[in-house]
Amino acid sequence: MKWSKAFIPTVKETPQDADIVSHKLMVRSGLIHKLSSGLYSYLPLGLMVIRKIESIIKEEMSKKDAIELLMPILQPKEIWLKSERYEMMSEVMLKANDRENREFILGPTHEEIITDIVAHKIDSYRSLPKNFYQIQAKFRDEIRPRFGVIRAREFIMKDGYSFSMTQIESEKIYQDMYEAYGVIFKRCGLDCAVIEADTGVMGGRKSHEFTALADVGEDTVVSCKSCTYAANMELAKRQVQEKSIMGIRQDPLIEVSTPGMKRVEELTDFFSCGPMCFIKTLIYKGDEKIYAVLIRGDLEVNENKLRHYLKEQVINLAEAEEIIRITGADVGFSGPIGLKDIPLIADISVRNMTNAITGANKNNLHYKNVNPGRDCVIYDYLDIGFPVTGDLCPNCNDELVFKRGIEVGQVFQLGTKYSSKLSAVLQNEKREDVPLIMGCYGIGVSRTVAAIIEQNHDEFGIIWPMETAPFKVIVIPLVYKDEIKKTADMIYDRLRSNNVEVLMDDRNERPGFKFADADLIGIPIKVIIGKKTLQEGKIEIKIRKTGEVQKISPDHLINKINELITSL
Repeated sequence: MKWSKAFIPTVKETPQDADIVSHKLMVRSGLIHKLSSGLYSYLPLGLMVIRKIESIIKEEMSKKDAIELLMPILQPKEIWLKSERYEMMSEVMLKANDRENREFILGPTHEEIITDIVAHKIDSYRSLPKNFYQIQAKFRDEIRPRFGVIRAREFIMKDGYSFSMTQIESEKIYQDMYEAYGVIFKRCGLDCAVIEADTGVMGGRKSHEFTALADVGEDTVVSCKSCTYAANMELAKRQVQEKSIMGIRQDPLIEVSTPGMKRVEELTDFFSCGPMCFIKTLIYKGDEKIYAVLIRGDLEVNENKLRHYLKEQVINLAEAEEIIRITGADVGFSGPIGLKDIPLIADISVRNMTNAITGANKNNLHYKNVNPGRDCVIYDYLDIGFPVTGDLCPNCNDELVFKRGIEVGQVFQLGTKYSSKLSAVLQNEKREDVPLIMGCYGIGVSRTVAAIIEQNHDEFGIIWPMETAPFKVIVIPLVYKDEIKKTADMIYDRLRSNNVEVLMDDRNERPGFKFADADLIGIPIKVIIGKKTLQEGKIEIKIRKTGEVQKISPDHLINKINELITSL
């Protein structure tokens, strides 16, 4: 395509509402246009990249015998009630009513819909296993859309769903998708960490995230310095460095007046010590039970871990009135000593603490020199905290490290959560009714574009990996006239006839302007035609990523370009 015939609205100015590199460059290079908060139009270059990623996905899905289909965006409320996810996901759902006032959901995901298809259209176990997928827009009413297309209200997603009669078959598809996703993201030019992840509202028994490492990522990847352990922050396990308490004297318990001091920050000044000297006591409510949860003062409770360990469906902090009833004191003065008929659950950070400070379960009072075991009986020590710098790997005891990342894909083993509720049940060989075992496999296609840019850019613009570049080559005649124009047209036609995706900058602009735009939009290979090199019987080839420049004869161009496309 010639630039003069294309629509590539590049801009020099950085958009004021763009906080991260990918958002800035996607706007400046003419990939997207903002319509409203969290809503973007994909302009021609942006759509080209989207289609490249989709093509990679489809190729790798085909290799694993996945079947493409397309499901409705509008989904009836009733099917979400049936799956019991309507209330769970209601806050992020975008909803619409038809002329008969029936409520519909703009699909945030499609587990319910694909399960309904299988329940009605597959009637024999001999037809299984099956693995379906689609690539489609999804809608979620984000409270705070940000980072451009990384967290938007409308986004493009590849979502896949597998159905099996046995756990062995289901795990085979899960492994196939795990492997395929690794290939897809590698072909997209992404450096991804594969980490253990929480199943969240999707449910199920197992999940892995594919996280593109990037400084601006919303997710934290916790990994081991030495071994292969990696997980997201919500699921990451850890060990704490335990100090020896041999020979440390346990001082007598002292009650200290602390008028109006409830927060650790206030208390550290009062006691002239750091937050690691404190044990926080938090009162939690499960489905039926009450728990007192202890954790070191500088740490936070991971409620997801706590819920799993306690085998509770829901776990929440108790309300202020309940805390007064349970402890006898206001919020901020809770402590482990004297609590009756409530199990004390302690984080592993508390295990070797000595002479700590806690609330006294009396207003305006704290205890000093609290020693768990001597002063209160701990029901169990559990890993229920978020990991922090200095914590150790649960597998090998080496140091944990923390990196930021953008989640671009996730795979789940769903089990029978949806099939049992939506009647996707078949008779097996023994004529027993069996709910189908499901898997779920997602890729954020539009956010993958942003992740690629976050990992592949410099101060001048985007550096597209070859497989996702909107064009492989850009031809830049320094002046589009006379012999330069003739040579540029010849090269452009020759590249097109050899099926090379090429853009020619035929605009009447200064060379520096053309070079700046070429760097901004990130085409991998530049073919530069100028008067001086033509007099030498040569043209220039410049590699966007490395800046390497080669001079070659126009007669050798096609072979050289094909070689570069293969090798870069």
